[in-house]
Amino acid sequence: MTVAALVLAAGAGARFAGPGHKLDAVLAGRTLLQWSIDHALAAGVGPVLVVTPAAGTYALAPEVIEIVNDDWAAGQSTSLQAGVRVAIDLAAGAIVVGLGDQPGVTGAAWRAVAAVDAPVVIATYGGRRGHPVRLRADTWALLPTTGDEGARALLRERPDLVTELPCQGSPSDIDTVEDLRRWQNNSSTSSP
Repeated sequence: MTVAALVLAAGAGARFAGPGHKLDAVLAGRTLLQWSIDHALAAGVGPVLVVTPAAGTYALAPEVIEIVNDDWAAGQSTSLQAGVRVAIDLAAGAIVVGLGDQPGVTGAAWRAVAAVDAPVVIATYGGRRGHPVRLRADTWALLPTTGDEGARALLRERPDLVTELPCQGSPSDIDTVEDLRRWQNNSSTSSP
């Protein structure tokens, strides 16, 4: 079964309030988005899909598939749905979803979550749920189609489908310049 890694990178990043978009911010020599993509690629789970707000917004490695979500401002659900449509075209049996602003979600976490064949698999870090999240194809119809909520709605409404998987790394995202400074001071990223 083909499993696709899906990195969501189409948000506005409005809380960052730094010079430029937060996904272009540099941490330990790479942009935040590049950390997320590199970890997804290193996992080797299958094709890596990256949802962006417009073609060419980010410099992407040639081995990733860019998915343009023209409707990104309508919320995260539209980016997730854009990824699902491409996964269907690729005949994928599951997608593993991560966010472009989480440099501490390692390739090992992507790989571990991808390997569990359950309807929904979510990485946990010290008992706290985070990303990545594996969604088997039979759950895609249950995902929201509108609003700024991705798979959280499914996790909340159908806990019977969810398997938690302890992972190493950090589920923390970088939303503000202060978050970025904390990461820079802690050097919390690890190589993919």
